[in-house]
Amino acid sequence: MRYGIVGTGALGGFYGGMLANSGADVHFLFRSDYEKVLKNGLRVDSVSGDFIVSPTDINAYRSTIEMPKCDVVLVCLKTVSNCHLKSLLPPLLGSDTTVIMVQNGLGMESDLARDFPGLSIAGGMAFICSTKVADGHINHADFGELTIGSHTVKDPEVLEKVGIDLKNAGVPAKLVDDLNSFRWRKLVWNIPYNGMTVIMDAGTDELMGEPHMRQLINELMLEVIAAGNTCGTHIEEDFAAKMMDYTDSMRPYKPSMKVDFDAGRAMEIGYIYSNPIRFAAENGFSMKLTSVMERQLKFLSTKYLLR
Repeated sequence: MRYGIVGTGALGGFYGGMLANSGADVHFLFRSDYEKVLKNGLRVDSVSGDFIVSPTDINAYRSTIEMPKCDVVLVCLKTVSNCHLKSLLPPLLGSDTTVIMVQNGLGMESDLARDFPGLSIAGGMAFICSTKVADGHINHADFGELTIGSHTVKDPEVLEKVGIDLKNAGVPAKLVDDLNSFRWRKLVWNIPYNGMTVIMDAGTDELMGEPHMRQLINELMLEVIAAGNTCGTHIEEDFAAKMMDYTDSMRPYKPSMKVDFDAGRAMEIGYIYSNPIRFAAENGFSMKLTSVMERQLKFLSTKYLLR
């Protein structure tokens, strides 16, 4: 299958790089990285083994208009850039193309379906510690599983083939039936840690090392679980403890929202905070702690980013 990568950053650079390094037919959209990648290739420093997709092997483009139509497109943009998908995606879409939204948050598949009626759409949840450290240079520090579920996928065999290609590339891949449930499960981690690392100006290790922060993070996780269950998921309460243990075991890490804030870039507040709060409220549940974080993040965004 031919893959297109839209958003060659921490996620697209890693997963696309892994696929390309394994010999898959992968085509990358680059922006500021383009010239650097043409000269040096795409570099991935990984706990699973470092590699470079060389300049002679990488299919690099500055515009999707230059790219071929693809069987599968991995959208790995930050959700704040989803407004550009109306113009970015059409050149890549054939009659049977499947688009996989490898993004954090809730509701992006439904938004895409409204803009592209009839499109085959899936969602991807990346459980990974990966950061873009420079143009054309990705650092993969820990984990790496990619969970994929259908939203409006026409042919289930496509996702099965994607899963096989990812596993052949060394990426732990899991296909799930209930995309909504797994989006909420990812939020159990994303809502506490993305926001708290920004608000408290601290890494995950610092937050987990302070008893009051540990208690607040646990309360936030339990609130997200309750909200998700109100919206039709079935997440056990002890999932919060598992996520706490998971974070204790990982290397010190700054989540994507903290990296974006420190770099002066827009934060993904809408899909990670505002949408879950709204969906929960529509089902009769108030996410009080999460709503406080949402307002704090919007204040910080207005004060430091939107100047």
